Amino acid sequence: MKKLIVLMAFLLLSCSGDDDNDEVICTEEARAGLMVTVKDAVSGANLTQGVTVTAADGNYTEELVNMPEFSVEFIGAYERAGNYILTVTKEGYTTYTSPVIEVGEDICHVIGESVIVQLQPED
Repeated sequence: MKKLIVLMAFLLLSCSGDDDNDEVICTEEARAGLMVTVKDAVSGANLTQGVTVTAADGNYTEELVNMPEFSVEFIGAYERAGNYILTVTKEGYTTYTSPVIEVGEDICHVIGESVIVQLQPED
C-alpha cells in the first residue's frame, strides 16, 4: 500500500502542468506542401495517367508524384514552404500554368495547399 501511495504521488507530481512551459511537440512525419488533383474540364473525370505536374519556386523545381493505387492526387514539396507555380501537362490537353500558390508553414510543418486543376482538351 505504501508503494502505491508513493507511486501515485510521483505520478501526480510528474503530470502536473507547468503553465509557463510553452514547449511545442511536433510530429515526425513529413507533410506535403502541395496536393494537386487534375480533372478533365469537360467531363470532370480525374486524370492521372500520362499527367505531369511540375512545381517551381524560383530556381527550385520538382515533379509531383502520383500513386494511382492510393490516390488521385499529385503530391510533393514535402516540408518546403514557398511560392509555387504549377505547370500541368497531358497529351491531348492544353498545358495549364497556375497563378502563384503560397505554401506556408507553422512551427512544426508546412501548411499544405490542395489545388484542383481543370485541364482543357485540345480541339
